[in-house]
Amino acid sequence: MTPDLAHIAAELFSGVLVGFTLGLIGGGGSILAVPLMVYVVGVPDPHVAIGTSALSVAVNALAGLAQHARSGNVKWRCAAVFASCGVAGALAGAWFGKAVDGRRLLFLFALLMVGVGFLMLRCRRSQGCEGATCNRGNVLKVAGAGAGTGVLSGFFGIGGGFLIVPALIATTGMPILNAVGTSLVAVAAFGLSTAFSYMLSGYIDWGLAVLFIAGGVLGSYGGMRAACRMAGSRGALTTVFSGVIFVVAAYMIWKSFGAF
Repeated sequence: MTPDLAHIAAELFSGVLVGFTLGLIGGGGSILAVPLMVYVVGVPDPHVAIGTSALSVAVNALAGLAQHARSGNVKWRCAAVFASCGVAGALAGAWFGKAVDGRRLLFLFALLMVGVGFLMLRCRRSQGCEGATCNRGNVLKVAGAGAGTGVLSGFFGIGGGFLIVPALIATTGMPILNAVGTSLVAVAAFGLSTAFSYMLSGYIDWGLAVLFIAGGVLGSYGGMRAACRMAGSRGALTTVFSGVIFVVAAYMIWKSFGAF
């Protein structure tokens, strides 16, 4: 394989991995995309990797959202409340995050992920309520969780899918498959907001974004199908979700060790 073809293949394959992860667990796209762009594709400028990944993850999240929507997995009212409040929170979080060292941000986020992973494992046997939705009784909790998740996403510069899914489950009691589908609305909204900011600064590689998105569309379909199959097994999808969290958190702690 020639170097150019190998490079294109790496970009497409990386996109497939990101799309599959988003379709399967509704998170992990931003966390995986930036390292893949830097270490696999070879993007030299981290700012370009972040901006391009934000755009790619947002579009891939929309592709996964389309698949979940067709399967009836999206709670649209919850998605609208959560995402709208989250975008406002993300803008505030990004402002604060710029004042903190980047390695410290990643280290703190990894610790947060470990806590989320353990909470998800504790609740892995819960099937949730199929009819759960956003109503007068929980709308303030959903809005608050959306704003809080948005602040953390903006503060740490990551899409926030790992936080959105548990937050939706905690505030509404919906099954994890519905939380995964619904979370993609917020992931796309957060990603597009970040991408717009980076685009204004010229930090998007459009050619790379196209290939990453093409691979992601294919991967998101496979991830969604896998999520639907695993949802029938009690606790399986939640266990996978938590497992991915622990693996990525361990990697982030290792990379950022010594930041304090």
